[in-house]
Formats: sequence, structure tokens, C-alpha cells
Amino acid sequence: MTKYIIRRVLQFIPMVILASIVVFFMAYLAPGDALSGENLDPNIPREVLEERREALGLNDPLHIQYFNWAKRAVTGDLGMSMHHTGRSVSDLIGGRLENTLNLSIFSLFITLIISIPIGIYSSRKPYSIADYSATTFAFIGLAIPNFFAALLGIYIFSFGLGWLPSQGSISAPNLEGLDYIASKLKHMILPGFTLGLASTAIYMRYMRTEMLELRGSDFIRTARAKGLGNRSVLYKHTLRNALIPIITLLGLEFGTLLSGAVLVETVFNYPGLGTLFVGSIQNRDYPVIMGINLILAMTTLIGNLLADVLYAVADPRIRYD
Repeated sequence: MTKYIIRRVLQFIPMVILASIVVFFMAYLAPGDALSGENLDPNIPREVLEERREALGLNDPLHIQYFNWAKRAVTGDLGMSMHHTGRSVSDLIGGRLENTLNLSIFSLFITLIISIPIGIYSSRKPYSIADYSATTFAFIGLAIPNFFAALLGIYIFSFGLGWLPSQGSISAPNLEGLDYIASKLKHMILPGFTLGLASTAIYMRYMRTEMLELRGSDFIRTARAKGLGNRSVLYKHTLRNALIPIITLLGLEFGTLLSGAVLVETVFNYPGLGTLFVGSIQNRDYPVIMGINLILAMTTLIGNLLADVLYAVADPRIRYD
């Protein structure tokens, strides 16, 4: 397992490099830069802008700009923001990363505690009213776009019922202790459920399908022939094997959640990487765009590695020699 993990980590390097090259050149293909556009003060002299552009290296060829950025990124220096004067990219991302991670983990937790039990129950009672209800919910969850679900949730639970806040990540800046935790959780409920809606539907269907298929497997019939009870067969044999595709999805899900949070955070005005990313695109703040994309690529690769490791935990037959 150790050798396998080392090989996978070494494979990260060319994949991250390739991802950074693609994102870098796609970002720079957009017209203009951070020192041009309608948001720029028209009273700034052109000579000052040219000096600033030269100091930032924006006049260099694209491949030179990329290599300069890559050399700094290897040492952990993601550069300085072009829009937020005097702020480093690391500081900007660090100030938002915690909120996005909290939201993503909360959403993933909600997804798992809802989808897996309902998927198991649907497999035990196939074609029942509960099963049809779960299937209907899954189809609705897959069909509704995130932004529409977010707006619908705000309209019902914020404006209509007044139960949940519609924006922000905390009610007041001076909260401490349990009040702080309660406020953070309350502000994560709507965006968290919205972010995990489609995933909940997918996991539910996968769990139901896998459990139904495994019920007729030879090793399940053998377990029952040995006299094992229904609970033991369900949780020790069927469930562990049914978790394999769920683990695969989880490996891809974490990076997807972070990238999917871009739209959800924008709708809820949630101060995370999503709103920072959208603002950076609008202001053509390329160092921030590159830094966020680098984090998204790394989390996706790490999620895939964790999924491979968890395979062996869920199914002892899987070995990495």
C-alpha cells in the first residue's frame, strides 16, 4: 500500500502541471487583463498603467509568464493579487478556504446520512410506496439546477418562513463559542442542502441498485446458507460490497463539491472560494484564478487517492501489490 501511494503521489506531478497549463492559457485567452476594463479608474494616466503592467510581467510572452508563475508556485508562492492591491493570493485564498471546506464537508455529510439509509431501505422494499417516493425525489434532485434550487430554498425558508438566513456565513462578527458554531451551522443549511441535492439523488440510486444486484449473488446465498441473520448479511456482506461505487463517487465528489460551490456561494453570497473565484474572473485577476484552480485540481487528485485507499478497507479482497 505504501509503494502504491508513493507511485500515485508521483503521478500527481505531471497531472497538476498539465491542468495548470490548460487553465493558465485558457484564462489568458480572455481579452484584456487586470489593468484594463470598465472597472478601472479612467483618471489613471496611461503611463502609470504601462509601468504597472510591465512590473507585473503582463507584457511578457505567455509561456514566460507561465514559467515565472510555476517557479513561484513550486515554493508555495502563488503571487500577488492584481486587483486586491498589496494582498497575496495565499492570504486571499486562506481567508475563504475554511468557509468553502466547511460547506463542502457539511454538504457531503448531509448527502451520506440521507442517501445511504434511504438507498438501503429502498432495496429492502423494492417497488413499494417508499421506494417510488425515493425514486421520485431522486429524479427531481437530478433535474433541478443548483441555482434554481438555491433560489427556491431562499424563497421558501428565508423569505416565506423566515427559518434560515439567505446570505452570509455568520449572523454577527463578535460571536464566540457555541453561539458562533450555531450561527455557522445555521448559515450552512440552505447552501449545504442545495450543493448536495444532486449528489444525494445519485448516491441513493447507486446504493439501491447495488444492494438489489448483490442480494442475488453467490456469496450472499452462501452467507444465508451458513445460517447468518438478515442483519449480519445486510451490513457485513451486502453493504460493504455495495459501498465500492459509492467510494468511487466520493473520490470524485470532493473536488466537484469545491468547484460546484462557485455557483451556490454566489447565489447565497457565501464568503468562500466560489465568490472569490467569480470576482477574480470579473476583474481578470489571473494569479487568484490560477491559485484557486490549482487547489481544485489538488483536491480532486487527493480525493481519487483516498478512494483507492478506502477500496481496500471496504473490500479486503482488493490488494495493491
